Formats: sequence, C-alpha cells, structure tokens
Amino acid sequence: MTPLIHNPVLPGFFPDPSICRVGSDFYLANSTFEWFPGVPIHHSRDLVNWRLVGHALTRTSQLDLCGIADSGGVWAPSLSHAHGQFWLIYTNIRTCGLGRPFKDIGIYLTTAPDIQGPWSEPVVLDAIGFDPSLFHDRDGRQWLVNMEWDFRKGRHRFAGIVVQEYDHRQRRLTGPRTKILEKTGILTEGPNLYFHDGWYYLMLAEGGTGWNHGISMARARNILGPYELDPQPSVLTSRADATSPLQKAGHGELVQTPAGEWYLAHLASRPLKTGAARNLASPDQTASASAHAGDRCVLGRETCLQRVEWRDGWLRLAAGGTAPLLELPAPKDLAPQPWPETPVRDHFAGEQLGAYWSSLRVPADTAWLSLTERPGWLRLRGRDSLISLFRQSLVARRVQHFRFTAETCLEFAPDHFTQMAGLVCYYDTRQHYYLRVTHEETRGKVLGVVLADDGVYDELTESELIVNDWNQVFLRATADGKRLQFSASPDGRAWREVGPVLDLSKLSDDYGSTLRFTGAMVGVCVQDLGGTNMAADFDYFDYQPVTT
Repeated sequence: MTPLIHNPVLPGFFPDPSICRVGSDFYLANSTFEWFPGVPIHHSRDLVNWRLVGHALTRTSQLDLCGIADSGGVWAPSLSHAHGQFWLIYTNIRTCGLGRPFKDIGIYLTTAPDIQGPWSEPVVLDAIGFDPSLFHDRDGRQWLVNMEWDFRKGRHRFAGIVVQEYDHRQRRLTGPRTKILEKTGILTEGPNLYFHDGWYYLMLAEGGTGWNHGISMARARNILGPYELDPQPSVLTSRADATSPLQKAGHGELVQTPAGEWYLAHLASRPLKTGAARNLASPDQTASASAHAGDRCVLGRETCLQRVEWRDGWLRLAAGGTAPLLELPAPKDLAPQPWPETPVRDHFAGEQLGAYWSSLRVPADTAWLSLTERPGWLRLRGRDSLISLFRQSLVARRVQHFRFTAETCLEFAPDHFTQMAGLVCYYDTRQHYYLRVTHEETRGKVLGVVLADDGVYDELTESELIVNDWNQVFLRATADGKRLQFSASPDGRAWREVGPVLDLSKLSDDYGSTLRFTGAMVGVCVQDLGGTNMAADFDYFDYQPVTT
C-alpha cells in the first residue's frame, strides 16, 4: 500500500512554510513571530514523517525581539540551499498592527554549512517589504524577491513585487530594484521565483493570510519580466468552500523529489466550526469572513503538503481543482522513514530545554532559567508580568491537538501578591488564561485563575482555593475543542476543578479587536513584579493528546 501524507504534516502553530531538498533530505522552516529561538527547522526523508532538528536563530545578535509587538518579529522566512550551503532570508517586524501605516522592518540573511549550523551573523539587506525570498539563478547570480510596502495616503499598501540582485562577495544588494509585477484589488505578498522549462515562475501568496488566502502564479522569459498572469486565478485556495476542513490555504513553496515529482508546501488552518458553513461562488474578503462567522482556528496556521504537476506551462494540483487535500499519496520513490516520537512527559533531566520549548522575546538563559540548580526540576525566576513585551519568564510549547491535557507539578512559596507562578494557556499579551499560585495578605497562599480577554485583565477570585498546606501544587489544563477546564491537586491523585469552563477558541487569530496571526501555546511561567526574582520549581511537564 502506498504511504499517505496526512495533512497537516506539522500540526499547530507552524505557519508560512519554506521547503528545500538537499540530496535525500527535505527541510521545512517556519515563522516564529515574537517567540525565541527563531525559525524551527524540521527534517524528513519521505515527506510523511518530520522531526524538529533545531532552530536557525538562536542568538540575540541574530534576532533581537525585546519590545517587539504581538505578532511582530519573524515573518515568513525563506530557506534554500545553493553553492554548498544553506541560505535563510528572514525579517524582524518591529511595527505592525491595524491602523498603522508604517512597517518598521529589518530584512536579514544568514548562512550555514549544515542545517544544524552554525548559522552566521546576519547580513542586513533592506526594509522595503516583508516575506522576501532569495532566488539562485542558473548563472550563479542571486536575487532578493520581495513585496513593496507603500505607507502613503491613498496608496495601495501592497504596492507590487520587486527584485534586486544580491552580491554575496560584497554582502549587500546591488544594482537597481525593479518592480516586476503589480496587482490591484488583492493583497499580494510572499513571492518566490522558480525556473522551469525555459520560464521564470513567480509564486505569490494572495488575499491576506485569513479566510481569503490563496496562491497564484505569473511567468516570464526574463527574470525582470514582463510577467504574464496565470489564466487560472489561483493554484491553491479554500476561499470558495467554507466546508473544506483545510481553510486559509495559501503561502507556499515548491520542492522536487529525487525522482522528479513536485510538491507544494503551504499553510492552512483547521477551524472549530460554530456556524453553518457554505460555499461561495464569487468570494471576496467580506464574503469569506461572513461564511466563517464564529469559526476559530485554535491550532493556528499549520503546514501542509500537496502534490502538483506542470500542465500546459502552468502549475496545477495533481488531484485537480484548487482545494487542498487532507490525504494524498506520498512520493513513490521514497522509503518510509519514521522518527522516534517525542515523549509525553518532560522530566527536565538534561541541562538544556528540549527543542520544542520556546520563550517569549528573549532567549532562555541562566539569569532566569536553570535545569542544574535543582537537577530534575525546571527552575524559573520571576520577572515581568504576562502583558510585558520585554522580560517575561515563560516557556511554552505549541498546542497541536483539539483535545489534550497539559500537566505540571509546582513548588513555590510566595510571600507577596506580586509573586505568581503556574500553568498558562497563552496566545499573546492580550489573550491568555493562567492558573497561578500567589500570596494574599489575609489568606496566605492561594490558587486561582486570572486572564486577559482582548486586552482586558480579570481575576476569577470567586473560585480561588487556599493552599497553604499544599507542599506541592499539581496543575492541569484539559482541552476539548473550545472548552478549557483548569484543575489542581495536592498529590497528583485527587483533582478538583478550579474556575469555570473557559473558551479556548479565543486563543486564535480569529478573535479579538487586533490583527494577529500566531498560535496557541501551553507552558509554565513565573512573575515577580517586586523585583526579588522569586524562584519557582517545576518537576515535570506533560502534554498528552486525547484520542478517545
């Protein structure tokens, strides 16, 4: 039986996939926004089984995220391999958000001889737009392909696709910047160039990264144009079918197998359906949003694969049509290559956190995190609050399943209300749920739920427990679709619910008054707003999918 690719191949918050192949090895890179380290890299030999092998951006000299806005930071990196090394183009978006005409952008290039590094100090390129890529032409020349952002009054913000040559010997862009395509009436970004059968093909992400998302193409005989548009408006999109299980499909890159088959890596989201989804004959942005009223994608934008073919000079889905498939045949020439599964429980037994852990805006360093001060425990020292853009003491992993439990065991002895520690389900500074232990003057050590809902802070004090006689506090989050329930135990056996059922679907791109596009995370954190760096110890962390 032919093995199948099951989409998404990277479930959870793994958007904007960039894919490349070196020999028999395939690699995927993804956006990380305000999370550190930047740009996770997954490895596969069969396009079915993927394993996380590390991150490209591990130093603040490569990526300074301190103070970066929610959903800023690393947007849509582009990974390639040429001239015996890996190349990674990435951005650091410092200004973004609804109603802001300006984008303060840094575009950088880092290289490495091996996928696991060491990755070089970055070359600063320009700041003309976002989601750029690097094209390696057959003659050895290299070109930065980007969109141009126009902040001027009355102008279309997505002002067209531009290319400029990159001189690696001089470590800078050189020559004129040339606009090769401009489209009106639709948001056009994420450009990638490919040369195939005598044509330069320009692949574009269009329609914004929400319900109206899609992929389109253009082609030219010369890299600088003129480019003609594909007569089929979209190669891939789910905008016309709100019943498709893979929504928001778009932003893709191509890879070819050793036997010559072509696959398209793209992002998509799986919504929790709340309304009556319907097909749209002639969708636009407003109609797409209306068809999905109430739908939310708590797992964020995920990485998927589709098989594609070249037909009559244009790229098409091998299965026909434009809709993404949940399942499709894996490459015939690639033998299955499964990897060891990540253990459900992290015992914090090593000297460094596992690669699947992330911290907010700053790297995990010994100033606030230790796995050696108390071997077998994760020790975090409290710093900023959960709404801080600067020095949070928080580590988390991606939520990758609609149904899961997350659990930890905490030892913490606060003596002031400014000291808190616990288990957090987190989207960003404006949206999170927190089961935390703190100190209250008249009651001592208390356990309860606090949250931020679209930027509004709240404390569910009516459900707090007094836990002065709990030497250890076991904390659990249980998720079932949009339902999130916190619970706690003094011994890990007798559990009791803490707080009401919460709406987990609010931890998504599709809720709130701000433009955002990251993903839900679950983890542990500590705050000490009095500046004494109070420590909390965590014995383990479980993340367990619920499959029954």
